[in-house]
Amino acid sequence: MPSSRFSPGKLFIRTRFNYEKLPGAESGPASPLPLFSSKTWGPKGRQPAWANRLQRPRMSFARLLTLAVTVVVLVSMLATGIYRRHRWHKQLGHESAKQYHWEHYPRLNGFFNGVRTLVPYGDWVSEQDYVKYSQSPNPEDNIKPKWPHMAKDNKEPPMDPKPFNPYKYDTEAYLKTHDKVETCYLDAAEKIDAPDVYAYPGIPQNMTAPSFGSYEEIGLDDKVCFDRFGRFGPYGYSYPRDEGGLEMSGKSENAGADKIWGWEKKVDYRNISWAGAQKRCYEKNKVRFEKNTTTSGDEPAKKKVPRHAYILRTWTGYKYSDYQILTIRAMINELSIKSGGEYDVHFLLHVKDDSLPIWSSEEVYQKVIEDNIPQEFWGMATLWSEQQMRMYYPEPFPNNVYNHAKADVHSVYRSAHFALQWFAQARPEYDFYWNWEMDMRLSGHYYEFHNSVGEWAKKQPRKGLWERSSRYYIPELHGSWKNFTEMVEEELYNSDEKPVWGPPNFEHTGMLPSPPETKPPHLYLQDNYEWGVGEEADIITFNPIFDPAKTNWVFRDDVTGYDLELPEPPRRCAIITVSRQSKRLLDLMHRETYLMKHHMFPEMWPPTVAFHHGLKAVYAAHPVHFDHNWPLEALDNTFNKPPKPTDSVFGWGEHNQLGNSFYYNAGFSSEWWRRWLGSRENDKGGPTAEEAGTGRLCMRSTLFHPVKKEDLLLT
Repeated sequence: MPSSRFSPGKLFIRTRFNYEKLPGAESGPASPLPLFSSKTWGPKGRQPAWANRLQRPRMSFARLLTLAVTVVVLVSMLATGIYRRHRWHKQLGHESAKQYHWEHYPRLNGFFNGVRTLVPYGDWVSEQDYVKYSQSPNPEDNIKPKWPHMAKDNKEPPMDPKPFNPYKYDTEAYLKTHDKVETCYLDAAEKIDAPDVYAYPGIPQNMTAPSFGSYEEIGLDDKVCFDRFGRFGPYGYSYPRDEGGLEMSGKSENAGADKIWGWEKKVDYRNISWAGAQKRCYEKNKVRFEKNTTTSGDEPAKKKVPRHAYILRTWTGYKYSDYQILTIRAMINELSIKSGGEYDVHFLLHVKDDSLPIWSSEEVYQKVIEDNIPQEFWGMATLWSEQQMRMYYPEPFPNNVYNHAKADVHSVYRSAHFALQWFAQARPEYDFYWNWEMDMRLSGHYYEFHNSVGEWAKKQPRKGLWERSSRYYIPELHGSWKNFTEMVEEELYNSDEKPVWGPPNFEHTGMLPSPPETKPPHLYLQDNYEWGVGEEADIITFNPIFDPAKTNWVFRDDVTGYDLELPEPPRRCAIITVSRQSKRLLDLMHRETYLMKHHMFPEMWPPTVAFHHGLKAVYAAHPVHFDHNWPLEALDNTFNKPPKPTDSVFGWGEHNQLGNSFYYNAGFSSEWWRRWLGSRENDKGGPTAEEAGTGRLCMRSTLFHPVKKEDLLLT
């Protein structure tokens, strides 16, 4: 979704990020002074005599004098008022520009400690702990705190990078239950190996810890960090274009960066066809995905691996920077080629011009691809248009509660999910579909992140799952995940709310039947966190799945197709449309759309369909960082326990999200990402500062959104 969703001129603005309209703004009285009118007078547009007199007024000298004196008095009063207001604001210290409450918390800077401060994980002290213990009056608390120190005569990192391999395909345990993974290559002759990614086996001392989520809980390696050379060097970042690279590291601090070439070979990407590489990899490994029950002797059938469509949502006119190309190469290589074909990366390309005959002309179809997709990714794009969606999901879509966006129901703004639903019908061979946006970035390894998130979600029991998924997990406050689970259960027990347990009952005039397997096997209180363990999640989100009716989120009432005489149906929402969705969920969404004419805003629709039909929904508690050191209780109260709907961080309170690394309007995400790439941001960082200081940045696996631009300031 775009970063700016709202029209400030039509909204009631309480803060810089409030989006409620004034009640009755569209039905108020007409202007009492209709000086301009579109009304036409008489059969031929003639105006009455009084109108002509208004256009050519005759004024006496006395009237002109009176008017002149009035104008002078009004201008004088206005000037005096402006001066007094200016002096008043100056005396108050520009009160109108006061900061948000969270901006008064101390800034965190451990994010920017470089590779020269690397220490083994066992010696690492987070920046928050350093601050806490170094300021503690208790002498025993001052034993471990350390601020980064580097040897002045050595610019090299204190340790060497190592290949990072999250694949466990060659282990005895894996091969006992799964088919062998055949090695894939980038070329048809199988001469070009798929490159590895490199990480340092340590963390910069006092690297800032995440405020939300947990590396350890999700299953990510929290003992290593990635710099830009180890992460993107193998994809062409650090070698010349005449060798097939992108030659982007000329002004970068690079001490020790060339060590990866002791193991890695440089790939000439000028002649690589990623579509061909993906197809060959799948064909070589398709036995891993074919569902069968054959056995070899007394051995049971090998487990089959689910397939994933990894869908990049792009559009005509999108500009692919060199950094974007590095990111996409990393996605394809790490998710598809190195995994033996578990993922296929696709471009779902929105053709904005509805007049283009993309469905009747192969030549036009291919030209659109060639004009809008870099050549190395040709063969991976599927085109769609809003006009196509109008034919696929035809009108009418009746009974809308409130269309705040004032947009057509088929516009991508209100129905981004239509194209994904259609894609899942056109390409039904996948088990899961990842809906990914072009302004997402990941500093870590794509397969490790996505596989870990999926496996973690699969382990989650259904009991209390919707309730846990509606909250942010704060490890420093909540303790272990088990403790967090018990805390949420206790809060639920002491509240007036009923737990979500299977499809909810609500008043309606027609609903599709839910899958029979979503009916709970027993009562809620009889379950010992057993139901759902080992079950794949139908939707995985990366922000909490909340009840929009309890917030003033601006699109909460964009609900269509339900009886307006009845209360609005219960619903759920996760901000940012990024998610993993199962084929089962997308099939239900598709049928709800074309059979029932049900529809909701894109960020609300998939979680709501999952909710209505009792599917398994999980918010993945991935690490999210903040640039200010929030007190833990303030963080919990603000994000998890707002005292009233208008305080919700998913509504008027979303300014609280500005200083983090993952939200639709997060400001810190772009700054930190570009600093990691080597840019100078807000007069800090950049090649000169890195060279004189602790070196280039090295960070643990972190998911970023949004990153709208990667224009680096290299001074």
